[in-house]
Amino acid sequence: MLLVLIAAALILGLAAWYGLRGRRYREMQRLLDAADALEARLRTARRQIEAVTGESDADPMHEAMREMLRQRLWLREKGAQARVAELHNVRISIEQARERIERQLERIEEAQMLEV
Repeated sequence: MLLVLIAAALILGLAAWYGLRGRRYREMQRLLDAADALEARLRTARRQIEAVTGESDADPMHEAMREMLRQRLWLREKGAQARVAELHNVRISIEQARERIERQLERIEEAQMLEV
């Protein structure tokens, strides 16, 4: 009976450990996808703004790019030890940054339409 309880505890422990690793892997993958999407959007936004303003020196996306690079550095240095909740929070902040950029670009488009 004791052997069965020990075996059951081991099986439950292994299942929980693998479940946590699976959640960690999925969250890490979602975070990396979000970072890639943000980077791609920032590059596109930079080109759109340059096309409108004709300036490549005044880069309003600079700060957003720095933030994205900061997030990637954090991920490289601490991602392997980070808790799933920390990975989730970083991904959420990246997605929020992308949403802010989208809203800013929409405002630029609206302003351009009003000028015409």
